[in-house]
Amino acid sequence: MNSADFADRLPASGASPVTRRSFLQATGGLAAGAGLLSPSSLHAAESKPKKVRVGIVGGRFGLGFQFHEHPLCEVTGVAELRPERLEALSKTYKCETKYDSLEAMLAQAKDMDAVAIFTPAPDHVRHSVAALNAGKHVLCAVPAAMNLEECEELIETVKRTGLSFMMAETSYWQQSTISARQMYQEGKFGNLIYCESEYQHDGLDSLFHENGKRTWRYGFPPMNYPTHCTAHYVGVTGERLTEVMCQGWGDDSPSLKDNAYNNPFWNESAMFKTESGLAFNVRVWWKGAHRGGERAEWIGDKMSFYGHTPNGQGPVIIRSGQQTEKDDAGFVRSLPAFEQYQIPEFWKTDMLPAPLRHGSGHEGSHPFITNEFIDAVANNRRPAVDVYEAVAFTAPGIVAHQSALKGGEQLKVPNFGRAS
Repeated sequence: MNSADFADRLPASGASPVTRRSFLQATGGLAAGAGLLSPSSLHAAESKPKKVRVGIVGGRFGLGFQFHEHPLCEVTGVAELRPERLEALSKTYKCETKYDSLEAMLAQAKDMDAVAIFTPAPDHVRHSVAALNAGKHVLCAVPAAMNLEECEELIETVKRTGLSFMMAETSYWQQSTISARQMYQEGKFGNLIYCESEYQHDGLDSLFHENGKRTWRYGFPPMNYPTHCTAHYVGVTGERLTEVMCQGWGDDSPSLKDNAYNNPFWNESAMFKTESGLAFNVRVWWKGAHRGGERAEWIGDKMSFYGHTPNGQGPVIIRSGQQTEKDDAGFVRSLPAFEQYQIPEFWKTDMLPAPLRHGSGHEGSHPFITNEFIDAVANNRRPAVDVYEAVAFTAPGIVAHQSALKGGEQLKVPNFGRAS
């Protein structure tokens, strides 16, 4: 099914807000990358499946989710190496069953169905594989892997175990990204001709040390953390990224001279080629006089959508039209219509269970991540950001960093496939 097929199946702009049910009924369930449930999974949800028993690992980012509020979830254990963070997990999720490590949880919690892993990025594949091998479904923080070999290992483990893996990518569930995905599926862009995304986060060096020791973030390569950007294209269109050229920038900071990754860059800027031949510009910048944020813009030949900018301009839509104007040289050019766009608060709709309909960090994405994982496990269906999509978000950045290390050499991005 292509995007044009959606034009008369979803509500037009200005119609009633899209709900989870209407979205599902209109689309009939899309292929990987679309982020929608199938009619069969909706029917299964209505039959009230048993609760998912989940363990939460990692007491920093892991504190920001709503598993204890989900009607289909029971938090049956929490794990963390640091005692103070373990106590915070226990309090947040109202769970008194505590473990001092993931390994202890996996060894002792035999009746646990799933594990949500929010541990340091270099440990993600090792921890995910251990949990999968222990018979647990896995939700894991970003990025999915550190290198292409780990991408392959993760996919093979999921295939061998038959269990679910989902990546907790926030940009996929931002309210602006849900809007862009809806626009794409409705065919409103016409032909999408360009996309760009930026993740700007000056000041991350404040997280480089903890208790006098270096953390995993010390000198971490920017493009090894690409998913906040790649989700804006891959997660909207379902396409894969096929080639990349990337340039990096660094300075004389100690963290760029001596780090575990041999990374010399604060900022990396990449130009990707997509499956359909488009240019996708990605910037992951961690230093400089710029405002922070995660945003994107999607440019089409009929309509374009510019997400909010860090400098205060709200989301806007540009529509092609018949009117014209003269530029300052006297040449006639088209004059597209410009309009402000009010991003719907999808988290207030029945796209989420009632207890999860509240705001959260990362533009309202956390309840969606919580719900998508629990609902997918409860109904035995593939989550939207499954292992193939997770790798499709992650692997392009790994290759982009290698391109930057080679002075901007154009490199092929491997395609790890899609769920069958």
